[in-house]
Amino acid sequence: MKKTVARLVLAGLISLFAREAALAETLFKIVTVKDEVIVGLNDAELSELGGDAGAIAKAIASKGSLSLWQYGQKHAADGERQMAPVAKIGLLSNNSLRVEPYKQPFKVLPHE
Repeated sequence: MKKTVARLVLAGLISLFAREAALAETLFKIVTVKDEVIVGLNDAELSELGGDAGAIAKAIASKGSLSLWQYGQKHAADGERQMAPVAKIGLLSNNSLRVEPYKQPFKVLPHE
């Protein structure tokens, strides 16, 4: 009985971690002549576009536009700083567009 309960708990934890890993967000900075914006893609979205900053730039250029989640810094209830989705935005192809990975020490919250 104890082994069965332990296996169920372990299976639940593995499932939880697998689900969280599948929802992991990767942040990128989109840089143009006029401004910068931080966007986030989950693993599935990133894989669909090709997996890296270059692939995102190519997708924007080839499609002409791309809808992504904009991210911004916020404070959690406990005061911890986090990167959270702000709004779904549209990016238009531009000759001076640059996409680069964006790293920061804060927790990144998933988007819808």
